[in-house]
Amino acid sequence: MVTDQSSLFFAGNATFVAELYARYLQDPASVDPSWSSFFAGLDDDARVVLGEIKGASWAPNKAAVIGVPDPDAKPATPAKGAKGANGAAAPAANGAAVGGITPEQLRQAQLDSIRALMLIRAYRVRGHLMAKLDPLGLEKRGEHPELDPKTYGFTDADLDRPIFINNVLGMETATLRQIVDAVRRTYCGHIGVEFMHIQDPEQKAWIQERIEGIRNQTDFTVQGKKAILQRLTAAEGFERFLQLKYTGTKRFGLEGGEVWVPAIEQILKRGGQLGLKELVIGMAHRGRLNVLANVMSKPYKAIFSEFQGNAANPEDVQGSGDVKYHLGTSADREFDGNTIHLSLTANPSHLEVVNPVVCGKVRAKQVQRSTMPPSDEARAEVMGLLLHGDAAFAGQGLVPETLLLSELKGYRTGGIIHIITNNQIGFTTAPQYARSGPYPTEVAKAIQAPIFHVNGDDPEAVIHVTRIAVEFRQKFLKDVVLDIVCYRRQGHNEGDEPAFTQPLMYKAIRNHPTTRELYAKQLIAEGVITAEEADAFVKDFHKAMEVEFEASTTYKPNKADWLEGKWQGLSAAKNDDRKGKTAAPMDLLQEVGKAISAVPEGVDVNAKVVRQLKAKQEMFATGKDLDWATAEALAFGTLLVEGVPVRLSGQDVGRGTFSHRHCVLVDQTTEAKYVPLDHIRAPDHKEGQARFEVHDSPLSEAAVLGFEYGFTLAEPHALVLWEAQFGDFANGAQSIIDQFISSGESKWLRMSGLTMLLPHGYEGQGPEHSSARLERFLQLSGEDNWQIVNCTTPANYFHVLRRQVNREFRKPLVVFSPKSLLRHKLCVSELSMFTGNESFHRVLYETGVDLVEPEKIRRVVLCSGKVYYDLFQERENRGVKDVAFLRLEQLYPFPGDALKAELAKYPNADVVWCQEEPANMGAWTFVDRRIEGVLRELNHKAGRPSYAGRAEAASPAAGQLKRHNQELAKFLDEALTIA
Repeated sequence: MVTDQSSLFFAGNATFVAELYARYLQDPASVDPSWSSFFAGLDDDARVVLGEIKGASWAPNKAAVIGVPDPDAKPATPAKGAKGANGAAAPAANGAAVGGITPEQLRQAQLDSIRALMLIRAYRVRGHLMAKLDPLGLEKRGEHPELDPKTYGFTDADLDRPIFINNVLGMETATLRQIVDAVRRTYCGHIGVEFMHIQDPEQKAWIQERIEGIRNQTDFTVQGKKAILQRLTAAEGFERFLQLKYTGTKRFGLEGGEVWVPAIEQILKRGGQLGLKELVIGMAHRGRLNVLANVMSKPYKAIFSEFQGNAANPEDVQGSGDVKYHLGTSADREFDGNTIHLSLTANPSHLEVVNPVVCGKVRAKQVQRSTMPPSDEARAEVMGLLLHGDAAFAGQGLVPETLLLSELKGYRTGGIIHIITNNQIGFTTAPQYARSGPYPTEVAKAIQAPIFHVNGDDPEAVIHVTRIAVEFRQKFLKDVVLDIVCYRRQGHNEGDEPAFTQPLMYKAIRNHPTTRELYAKQLIAEGVITAEEADAFVKDFHKAMEVEFEASTTYKPNKADWLEGKWQGLSAAKNDDRKGKTAAPMDLLQEVGKAISAVPEGVDVNAKVVRQLKAKQEMFATGKDLDWATAEALAFGTLLVEGVPVRLSGQDVGRGTFSHRHCVLVDQTTEAKYVPLDHIRAPDHKEGQARFEVHDSPLSEAAVLGFEYGFTLAEPHALVLWEAQFGDFANGAQSIIDQFISSGESKWLRMSGLTMLLPHGYEGQGPEHSSARLERFLQLSGEDNWQIVNCTTPANYFHVLRRQVNREFRKPLVVFSPKSLLRHKLCVSELSMFTGNESFHRVLYETGVDLVEPEKIRRVVLCSGKVYYDLFQERENRGVKDVAFLRLEQLYPFPGDALKAELAKYPNADVVWCQEEPANMGAWTFVDRRIEGVLRELNHKAGRPSYAGRAEAASPAAGQLKRHNQELAKFLDEALTIA
């Protein structure tokens, strides 16, 4: 046993071992055999541990490593007996005694140090596995072998022997007993921390410093403790009052997780101190009413009124509305003189679907406060908060898809704070059947987010880690996860019986005091408050609820929560043709045309792209044959010059799936990117232009589409587009389309101007590359909820894009965009169609074709999209003169008035609807009765339309080109042959 501590535990010896180990790694024979044997017995953590001998980041040791000279100094060989670092004699590596200490004693001391450091590191990595996280005590956590000192060769006899740990844990030397006490208090109390998976040394060191120096706890002031209790009282009291007044009514209460309320308010308080100005919140239905009332300050009487069956909005506001636990709102809260704007995003019961929507809203708000891309300051000012359930966070695929966006250019938001309400159950499913890992948070490690697990019955621990989470997010602008382990006092809803499937858990819950009761008891024991004060908090809150309840019987909302902030000046859509002013001046078209067709100086442009640019130059020189991509670029460019930002996102959108767009030119030598639409006007131009964003997205439909939809909720004055790689793949985002885009305005009074581009067309490419499922979008159409178009000319496409931001309202636009038409010689427009009095045409008639007089037309074929060109070519081949075509460019809202005017020109014709999709798909079942209604209004001889197209099918398209061509020929013949 070594007893001479002063000569043994100096830093030089510690660093000496690190140097020996480095020599050993290079050549085991270069060190004494006894050291070689010792190093060979170390496990994989040895390298890390020996590195930590340098000391804690917040209490560093500045001793130089013996044998490693100052790189800026001339190497020198010290004389015999010369002093080493810190004036201590340098230890020898050849077995000789050092300072009166034998090699055996030194080796034992260094063995103690290294093993102690390995034990400390094990607690940093694995300590959370022994943390006391379950408030119900149902999860039995035994000792983990890697956290047992015996695993590292210590015995009970070693507990009180001083060990040199070189300021790790803030102590130069400590007994094993002190070390174990420190690491268990830090890592195994009511908080478990996972951060050692983080690869960034600064982030990892910051967390380590933040929690180890104070043993992972905060000493709250008396006032702070009382504030926590008051917020717990409000959260619990609200739920109890609802249970009293509306027993058994669904509300998806927060009971068991009431600590949410003070935790969210800590985000506001600490965030405000660190520059936070705005918080965008997304959450599921559980606990939403409590958040609305106690965080968002929605009047209690308004919520009680909704329980009584009254609407959340004034009676004159149209729309279906939604259940009260799906609704959102906005409010301002003030903490410590800092005003923070809160917005709670409305969302459906589809768990986690709101996640990317919140991220998109945050990004838009950051852009509004800054430049593009947003500055770090703007990212610190606007933050997203997502509240999850444990089963949903582990089980829903949109969670990793949304996390995937966190560090990507064009999508990053500077970090989202995720709070998981870990009820230890998902409806009736226990965790062991709901996930494969020990926690619901494993997926967050994919983005190296720090994870804090915390016992929900310890409010001070929850507030402590919430504060750390805010500080980490504001410093590093990264995601962070809080896993609050709590329970669900009721069933899945208040009418459910949870004991059917979890009898033991709910027996424990019935006998378990509430979080407020436990904390009140703690504060009484600490002398912070008296029992009478704790009771007074409860009684006073209940009295206030009774007053609000009485007021709710006469409460009527006097104002709808919409068209405020950035939306001021916009209005609800009116029932007219709503064309808007979409034509652009010719000089502006030419200015944009010059920019998008020029070969930029200093950029090594691909030769094939150069040919496309020169072709565009010819288009603008002649004013003829403008193709689809050119029309799109003109729409974007003219809007940019008019001050409207344009954001285009999706898979491969820079080039375009079909190599048609090329709005990003890639230098063939350096791979530097040049965006012509960002250079329409020089930076010093007095009028300037808005910013064009184009982002090739990750391979996710749901998360990216949700993100872009969220962007449009916050920014109505930009053209925001999402393009599917093929329209067929849009169904990967079906929940975003169904729950948000198609119905958000009706349910929640939330307009969106999002544009979806869905490549669609039957060209013999098989079942997965033909159909964007037009029928599904038409089936979702109602209450003027959006616009569905299938354009056939570049000019009409130009106008429909510009129409999106040139009206007094916003509606989603779904464009069934072409593929083969991108290069079809007939699918072109003259430049004159983009200017003057031109606008979007919902119904297109033919011009410049040699047909008989309208009265002699025997058949009118109605169609939409690419099939028009198939029909046109077949009619030309046959020399038919008595069949006319009308194109429905807009399918919804159905253009009945425009179609009526055109059909009236052909009183003696029969009417056929022709489509390339099977009869049970496409537009047929949507348009047939509507066309019949128009014919009835005209008292037309046709009476009703007949059908020409593919037969009903389970698969959207044939897999063989030969069969595709046979089907095409058949229905073209049906459309053009008059019996």
